[in-house]
Amino acid sequence: MREEGVIRFDLEFTAASPVTIPALDELDAWRRILRQLGLIGQDPERYAGYGFGNISRRLPPFDAPENHRPFIISGSQTAHLTELSATGFATVSDYDAGRNQVVASGPVKPSSESLTHGSVYNVNNDIRVIFHVHSQSIWRYASILNLPATDASVPYGTPAMAREVEKLFEAADHMETGVFVMGGHEDGVIAFGRTVDEAGSILVRALAHSYACGLIRQ
Repeated sequence: MREEGVIRFDLEFTAASPVTIPALDELDAWRRILRQLGLIGQDPERYAGYGFGNISRRLPPFDAPENHRPFIISGSQTAHLTELSATGFATVSDYDAGRNQVVASGPVKPSSESLTHGSVYNVNNDIRVIFHVHSQSIWRYASILNLPATDASVPYGTPAMAREVEKLFEAADHMETGVFVMGGHEDGVIAFGRTVDEAGSILVRALAHSYACGLIRQ
């Protein structure tokens, strides 16, 4: 079992005041829903007790070039918290999977999945929200649901995972699908969209369909 929430990239972090924007409340509200569904959180019976799941949202300027598209992301080791508020988010300003580097600031360090989030934002500038969750059901029935998946040999939070994401989108435009699974990251699922409601709706729909698969196969 790989440890959840362990930062594997070279992090240049500056302690700073939290970002306060109206969109943060909407993002945190969806995080509460995902926690209630068991898709984000911390459970002593799962993943050796480590926290799991994180969320992010793009920040302007929205015409920024790849690797420089700023976003806010939930902090490392915050999955156990019921509510985050602004103090639970970090701002990632620059990232480079090739160099395994992330530049961030805020009251907390960014999620260990920051490079993966950055790579998703790189592949399509229309993507403005990302939910990384853990769902045994979606992960198990991904092939039946025709969901794209990263290579099972590639671990999470690494430059290799970021490149895997790029490969997925090079093979096909998954913007409308809005969800893929991380083959090498147990139960790992990424949902994304233009808005928090779009990403959330896509994820909940995939969850419902996966539950239906489970009922059919009982």
